[in-house]
Amino acid sequence: MNTTKIETNSSQETFEFGKRIGENAQPGQVYTLIGDLGVGKTVFTQGVAKGLGIEGPVNSPTFTILQVYEEGRIPFYHFDVYRIGDVSEMDEIGYEDCFYGNGISLVEWANLVEEILPEHYTEIRIEKDLSKGLDYRLISMTQF
Repeated sequence: MNTTKIETNSSQETFEFGKRIGENAQPGQVYTLIGDLGVGKTVFTQGVAKGLGIEGPVNSPTFTILQVYEEGRIPFYHFDVYRIGDVSEMDEIGYEDCFYGNGISLVEWANLVEEILPEHYTEIRIEKDLSKGLDYRLISMTQF
C-alpha cells in the first residue's frame, strides 16, 4: 500500500490536483473519494473532469447516484452514493459496467459500498485542518 500526501491552500490548487489526476487517468481506473461535507470533493471532481477534457458543468449526482460524462477523452463515471439505501442499488444502476469499462470511475462516499469495490483502486481522502487556514486541505492518495 502506497500513500502520497498533497497539501493545498486554495480551491484552485485542489482543482488543479484533480485536473492532473484526470490528465493521467487510464481506462478502468477506479477512484474513491472520502471526505466530510464541504471539504472540496466537488471542486476536486471538477478538476478531474477538466483533466479528462470535459468542458460542461460537473456537479455531484447526489440524487441520481450516477452521472455519466462521455465528451472527454475517455468516459467519466461519477458516483455519489451518500443517499444509497442498500448496496444492491448499485447493481440496479450497472456499476460493474462502469468499474470494469472503458472509462474511469470516481465514487464519492465509497466507504458506504466498500464490499463492491474492485480489488485495485485508488482512495483519495480530503481533510481540512482549520488550524492551518480555512482553505487548507490535506489530500491523501492511497493505492489498493
